[in-house]
Amino acid sequence: MVELGNQVEDKVSGFVGYVTGIVQYITGCRQALVAPRVDKEGKRVDAEWFDVSRLTVKTSGDRLNLIEPIPATPGCDKPAPRQ
Repeated sequence: MVELGNQVEDKVSGFVGYVTGIVQYITGCRQALVAPRVDKEGKRVDAEWFDVSRLTVKTSGDRLNLIEPIPATPGCDKPAPRQ
């Protein structure tokens, strides 16, 4: 199963990167935003959306330590900043 932080490869194009977002539409379609590493020249490459069914998990996200732990409260209980 594709999860946040997984390194994945698209079966069709060979695009490789890390899952940085997952979305599920009301129609049942589930897609993952895959962000690759920088290219050979050190330039950033745009992330792309893929259907999850097209992706193969190469490495699991828990070993990559990419995901920040979720705090006890998301912040909605804190007052808005004042200027």
